[in-house]
Amino acid sequence: MPLPRPHIPTQSSFRFAPSDAALADKAITYLKRHPHNLHSLSSDFTPDAASCLLLKSQFDQTLTLKFLNWARHRNFFTFRSKCLALHILTRFKLYKSAQALAEDVAVTTADDQGNLVFQCLAESLQVCNSSSAVFDLVVKSYSHLSFVDKAMNIVNLAKAHGFMPGVLSYNAILDAVIRSRGSVQIAEEVFSEMVRNGVSPNVYTYNILIRGFSAAGNLEMVVYFWSEMERNGCLPNVVTYNTLIDAYCKLKRIDDAFGLWRSMASKGLEPNLISYNVVMNGLCREGRMEETSQVVEEMKRKGFVPDEVTYNTLISGYCKEGNFHQALVLHEEMRRNGLSPNVVTYTALINAMCKAKNLNRAMEFFQQMRVRGLRPNERTYTTLIDGFSQQGFLNEAYGLLNEMVGGGFSPSIVTYNALINGNCLLGRMEEAMGIVQDMVGKGLYPDVVSYSTIITGFCRHQELDSAFQMKAEMVEKGISPDAVTYSSLIQGVCQQRRLDDACNLFQKMISMGLRPDEFTYTTLINAYCKEGDLNMALHLNDEMIRKGFLPDVVTYSVLINGLNKQARTREAKKLLLKLFCDKSVPDDVTYNTLIESCTNVEFKSVVALVKGFCMKGLMKEADQVFETVIKRKYKPNGAAYDVIIHGHCRDGNVEKALKLYKEMLLSGFLPHTVTVIALIKELFTEGMNNELSQVIENILWSCKLTDAEVAKLLVETNHKEGNMDAVFNVLGEMAQDGLLPNSGTKYFADAMVVCCNEPCSSFAMFIGQYICEDSSFTSLPSSLAGNVLMNICCQKMSSSSSSQAYEATDAKNKTSTTPKDKESRLPEAEKVECPPAPKRPPPKSGHNDSFSPLDLNTRWC
Repeated sequence: MPLPRPHIPTQSSFRFAPSDAALADKAITYLKRHPHNLHSLSSDFTPDAASCLLLKSQFDQTLTLKFLNWARHRNFFTFRSKCLALHILTRFKLYKSAQALAEDVAVTTADDQGNLVFQCLAESLQVCNSSSAVFDLVVKSYSHLSFVDKAMNIVNLAKAHGFMPGVLSYNAILDAVIRSRGSVQIAEEVFSEMVRNGVSPNVYTYNILIRGFSAAGNLEMVVYFWSEMERNGCLPNVVTYNTLIDAYCKLKRIDDAFGLWRSMASKGLEPNLISYNVVMNGLCREGRMEETSQVVEEMKRKGFVPDEVTYNTLISGYCKEGNFHQALVLHEEMRRNGLSPNVVTYTALINAMCKAKNLNRAMEFFQQMRVRGLRPNERTYTTLIDGFSQQGFLNEAYGLLNEMVGGGFSPSIVTYNALINGNCLLGRMEEAMGIVQDMVGKGLYPDVVSYSTIITGFCRHQELDSAFQMKAEMVEKGISPDAVTYSSLIQGVCQQRRLDDACNLFQKMISMGLRPDEFTYTTLINAYCKEGDLNMALHLNDEMIRKGFLPDVVTYSVLINGLNKQARTREAKKLLLKLFCDKSVPDDVTYNTLIESCTNVEFKSVVALVKGFCMKGLMKEADQVFETVIKRKYKPNGAAYDVIIHGHCRDGNVEKALKLYKEMLLSGFLPHTVTVIALIKELFTEGMNNELSQVIENILWSCKLTDAEVAKLLVETNHKEGNMDAVFNVLGEMAQDGLLPNSGTKYFADAMVVCCNEPCSSFAMFIGQYICEDSSFTSLPSSLAGNVLMNICCQKMSSSSSSQAYEATDAKNKTSTTPKDKESRLPEAEKVECPPAPKRPPPKSGHNDSFSPLDLNTRWC
């Protein structure tokens, strides 16, 4: 239904018929004294009566508001009456009510360019004793509705009729242009016209412009307006700073943002909660979580309470870093503080769990959302679909897609790309191509990501003809290949050892202005290493660094492997050290990341790198790596301490080992039993009796050291000294204090062998009896232990003792619970699936095959 075209009043129009004036007077009486009788006038009340009433009561604010409340939704309250009301409300400075009425006029009136509303307001300006402020208000209202063309036309009409629109009008139009994601060039033109017309920009003008050009990524114009602001004597406020800080953060210039944030105090401005949130968001994007924590602490000291934005930012940051534990802690803290996690919070947690390949936990959060009454959005579904697709669970991914569509969401191209990737990972290339056809049928056209994903899939499965065919198709459809496309093709031809083709693709890539990344360079470096051209591989590595790409651990792995194969061990060693010591390696490559990233190289973690040096007797290099860890403010873990202490013990540097042992204890780590054994042996060898006693005392006071190796060592040491009483006392004390091992009894057999070979068979019997009788000791004495006991008893002609030993062992065998039975009786919550223990490599010639912490990367269940 077309909107009615209003009648435009003239000066003569404000002469009212006596009947209309009488109705207006009667309504005024009712409004003042008998408002309940107003309904009796509704059917007879006319538009002219309404206009007459407004003009008669225009200086009585209470009466005017009562009338507007009664007339608002009645037929007699027409376009002319509304324009009169706009004048009156603006003069009363009731801007909120006036803006709501102006927006109603804009939506309900057939007025293509805003000419009619301007004409009506201009005609009634004098009779309402109004001012040009009403035009500013109408322009603001139209701009708020994104009617930018109409708003701009009203400004031009006002200027043509001798009215001067103020800064409010121009700010409203600028804000509308920026909010509608229009061209920032239009905003710049509006600003230029504003200045030409003699309207001085204020701080809000500059804030709008800085925000707009910031969103467009045009930092040059952002800085220009910041400087222009200062030149014109317009002081920036907190909003200005927040906007510029956010601009720097989005452009990854976080240090500039941080410096600007710190400079606020020198300008007499205090950061607000938004300031802190903006800075934290920038730091989280860059993965600088340690600095983020410092900002949070400062924020709390200043009395600011974290809000939902703060928590969502931090949770997203920790999830991106892979610190899912801290993300979950913050999620719980958020709930305790009375803040309700929203869809953004849960989507971040779901995304984190998907990246961690913990899909069960991701679905738990998904269900938790629903229980809390939160509706998943398109991004939530896409995140889950991508998570299941990445792990090859396509049935579940398609199930979520159906649920998504059933919930009223239309899958985006990102959603479809996730499914394409899932099919490509499983080698289901026909299904991936089918998804492309489905997309086109639903009005979505594949983008560069779609094509690159399919090309990568073909290359991964060595279908290079199909891959190049897809590249030709995407170019034909006007989609330019990106760096990922070329990198995938380069990898594909390199796998077929077509190095010339790879080089041609590399040159084509550069000629198109596409920058090769670390993956591209590493692929080529690996290809040259396979061909034995180490010089070219090293040349590419240097070129990579010159172009600003820092080699990652995979790059170094490839080069070191290649150098080792050609026996260029000195260069390999230099690269190995460079990985940890040279500034060309990015600081954000944490040592934990190395465990996952490095392949086929000895240094899969700091522990493994130190281990490699220790095993080769290169303790100077091991110390260098260890000290680099500390200098980079990474806290070494217990395994790192264990390895380097053991290495120094093997190297005979017991003083260094003892120093590191003390540091380890101060850092809150308990040494592995084997570390302690190595240290005690060296202390005993060097005759450092006081230090030896102190270490032994530490062992006895450490409840966590419950490995039978301790008992074995203490028995051996005291046995060599001939101090068998000490053997009895130490082992007896450990047994009575519950420090006996809960792993196998192999080492107790060793202890019994030592005791049985000496005149202390009674203590050997004590050990065996203790194991058999203690119900908490679920492991059985080995056959060796039983044989030793029975052998010594027979040698001493004690048939009763040998029978006793046999019966005790046999009884334990009959009443014991197998590990499988025990596991099946555990409550559900206690059942833990333990990873298999790693297989030990066969001993190398020339090396002692005794157990060493260097064989450990982690402790196994």
